[in-house]
Amino acid sequence: MTRCLLVEDDAEIRSLVFDHLQRFGIEVDAVGSAAAMRAALAAGRYELMLLDLMLPDGAGLDICRELRQTDHPAAAMPIIMLTAQGDPMSRAVGLEMGADDYLAKPFEPRELIARIHAVLRRAAGLVAPGLALSRAPVVHFAGWTFDRLRRTLVSPRQVSVQLSGAEFRLLSVFVDHPQKALSRERLLELWRTPGEEVSDRSIDLAVSRLRSKLGDTPRGREGEPGLIRTLRGEGYLLDAKVSA
Repeated sequence: MTRCLLVEDDAEIRSLVFDHLQRFGIEVDAVGSAAAMRAALAAGRYELMLLDLMLPDGAGLDICRELRQTDHPAAAMPIIMLTAQGDPMSRAVGLEMGADDYLAKPFEPRELIARIHAVLRRAAGLVAPGLALSRAPVVHFAGWTFDRLRRTLVSPRQVSVQLSGAEFRLLSVFVDHPQKALSRERLLELWRTPGEEVSDRSIDLAVSRLRSKLGDTPRGREGEPGLIRTLRGEGYLLDAKVSA
């Protein structure tokens, strides 16, 4: 049975979501504050967290970002943000902070269940036993170490590099398809979260930011090919061997 931590300060919404999740066979612990959330995480393990954007003692975005940067086992737990702010900018910020999905209130309960199943399937794809190399939780390329469970990236000089949610997902796509040309359309398909509306320009911006984190440029340094190559008329390619 899936175990979920629901963090919602509105008692009525918390009760409604709690009851609905239980009807679908999801075990739920429900709390109404950031302090109670931290106590719950210290006391038990969860497969998923539903996190309200605004709490009386903290902002959901800050909580999400801080959690992703820790070495706590919950740092790799899928997080779905629940918020009354459903505009595209708020959604983009939430995903950048490390959320796996973003659902605006009021929402249809069955849509919430569908999104929960979707993020759990994606998470399981990274850690299930017997997976191919492309799904290994920790991979190495060009001296870099990318840990998808802890969401960390370490440079060849052993410097930890912070990744936004969008950068994390994009690098995951590239290491899953090393030395293969990926069109912008294919990258969009693999990179975006369910229900998110993004454009080719979004991919170009995300690649630019990821290159910056890798200390990379389109032509590389001193004339050498960059790690992420631009293929005119085709898209992008991670020009590196990937190993577990």
